Amino acid sequence: MLRQARPALVALALFTVLTGLLYPLAVTGIAQAAFGDQADGSPLVVDGERRGSELIAQPFEGEEWFQPRPSAVAYDAASSGASNLGPLNPELLATIDERTAAYRERNELPEGTKVPVDAVTASGSGLDPHISPRNAELQAPRVAEVRGLAPSQVEALVERHTEGRSLGVLGEPRVNVVTLNADLDRLAG
Repeated sequence: MLRQARPALVALALFTVLTGLLYPLAVTGIAQAAFGDQADGSPLVVDGERRGSELIAQPFEGEEWFQPRPSAVAYDAASSGASNLGPLNPELLATIDERTAAYRERNELPEGTKVPVDAVTASGSGLDPHISPRNAELQAPRVAEVRGLAPSQVEALVERHTEGRSLGVLGEPRVNVVTLNADLDRLAG
């Protein structure tokens, strides 16, 4: 029995070291060398200080900020998820109606103005930092007015933060609210 157990134990030890230690270290080393910021979670650094991640939405209180998508998890990265309410659920429809009215009021939009869907619905994770360019365009006049900036300055900032489709064909153009608000603060400061 010991003759049969010995090769199995040697193989277990060898593969434990290979797959449990050497392989993860090699992959981590390559990731750090080739994609340092991404491997570290795409940290948002403002004035030399880490202020979160560019990939995780944060709540922004106040009219001077661009607002991210609503979050079903209150922007808590530990509990990422959606509301799981179906498209015909009365609770979801009522929530969307409330959010639409609040969005129009916050941005001083006329009653009939179409509100972008990403302004009133949460993403699947509840943590998506991106909004549509149209959503950002509708918020820009409010942000410019509250901050005392020229609308053209804020519009140029939105334009600079508008990302195209991934690989040129995947997804939709989008604006990262986290990095947009960080640069907005730099512009005003």
